Amino acid sequence: MLYRPAAFILCLLLLISCSEHKPIPASSKDFCSQIHFSDSSHLSGELKGLEDSMDHKTGTFVLEDGGNAMMARAWLTENAEKTIDIQYFIFSTDNVGLIACDYLVRAADRGVKVRILVDDILVDAGPYEILTFDSHPNIEVKIYNPGVNLGKNNVSKVHQFATNFKGANQRMHNKTFTVDGKVCITGGRNIADEYFDFDHEYNFRDRDVLLLGKTVKEVHASFEHFWNSPLAVPVTQVVQDPAVNSKDSNRFARLHQYACNPDNFWPQVREKIKTLPQTFHDLQHSGSIVWTDSVQFIADTPGKNNGGLHSGGVTTDALSALIQQAQHTIDIQSPYLIVTPDGLRLFTDAVNRGVRVNILTNSLASTDNLPAFAGYQKVRTGLLKAGVHIYEFRPDAQERKEIMTGALQKKLDYAPVFGLHAKGMVVDGHITVVGTYNLDPRSANLNTECVTIIHSDKIAAGVLKGMQTEYKPENSWETTLQHNPDDEASNWKRAKTWIKKAIPKDIL
Repeated sequence: MLYRPAAFILCLLLLISCSEHKPIPASSKDFCSQIHFSDSSHLSGELKGLEDSMDHKTGTFVLEDGGNAMMARAWLTENAEKTIDIQYFIFSTDNVGLIACDYLVRAADRGVKVRILVDDILVDAGPYEILTFDSHPNIEVKIYNPGVNLGKNNVSKVHQFATNFKGANQRMHNKTFTVDGKVCITGGRNIADEYFDFDHEYNFRDRDVLLLGKTVKEVHASFEHFWNSPLAVPVTQVVQDPAVNSKDSNRFARLHQYACNPDNFWPQVREKIKTLPQTFHDLQHSGSIVWTDSVQFIADTPGKNNGGLHSGGVTTDALSALIQQAQHTIDIQSPYLIVTPDGLRLFTDAVNRGVRVNILTNSLASTDNLPAFAGYQKVRTGLLKAGVHIYEFRPDAQERKEIMTGALQKKLDYAPVFGLHAKGMVVDGHITVVGTYNLDPRSANLNTECVTIIHSDKIAAGVLKGMQTEYKPENSWETTLQHNPDDEASNWKRAKTWIKKAIPKDIL
């Protein structure tokens, strides 16, 4: 038996954190009649002249802010010509998620083949909605490792976590968005409001990387491996709903009207998306898209955890090797920081070699995950004693005024809480890692993860500049053996975190 009482507690926390599904509201007004939708695609035209570079090199551009990361996905979807392959841990049916679905349906209407693989644990769509989406002849939806959420009641969910800890926790944390096998966006962002600066209360500081060319083939190969895995199950085999009428030509009308409603998706955002081709050309001509033959995409396999609770994976091995090879500096961002004994030894050895190790993580005041923070509190002193420099993100970080560029944030007369979700590393000012990997046992041993490793001084300098800005007092608190910023959080939040220390850190 593996921590069954703790697994039961963790399951309850997950159930509480899952959002309740809300149906799309009906509309009596035809908002879509006011919008012109193109019935043609232009991605190959936009990439014209780059074919030779794309055959032999990879173009990379780091997407630091949520607004542009969202618009890049929208523009790529609008201009896809053949395929869109999507793999996410979370694909919510909130505002951003519904608008994304609208874009995907319109792409499918043009003949684009859309495949979506989403992990089961946080699916918040109802059976009718998700089956309706899948009913489009050009859209396929699969659920990774089903049995813990979709189509299950709360009793069966609790039973699954309490009796099958390892199986229930084999989650797919990979995040990739690939268009026509030529362009990919991968990194820390899921599909939900808070990852794109559209949430009214809490938004994430996150990071993606746009890839063009050679390395996209590696991303596509990984997607195919997952898509064809026995753990990826067609949604029609997971849930059924006889009310779904695949012959109803108007079954997507409510979705379209929702996305066309200017209250949900502002016209100025649509207009800005139209200008992205010029922005793309400007990025190319300015050298902001960096072309290199040294970009690796590394992804765990669907069977990563079959060897046992502490079996690890290729992403863990790759990141460990980079830390072992570091000679001068290691700068890391991770929203959750729960190092294993092996991880502590890696950092201790690096410090003893003369490497300065800086890690930015969430403070108690900024975190969205109290169980994970409770696990971090258990290892914080050990990291500090080893000589690691720790910075904890402020919920009122001043940089949010620059990073949070989403249209919603410009209209709010208050600033939502800003939490860290970016997962990345810069080694010796030369090697950059952007991915899904958190510094915790869950990423090391349970979740499948993916990381992009970029060997480029220019990319590293840009990412490192942002990291160093975030170490400043206006953006984070430096934590020492003498002081930590836990008391910046409310008494209630501190009390809840103390209670969650009962959960063994090995399962967080």
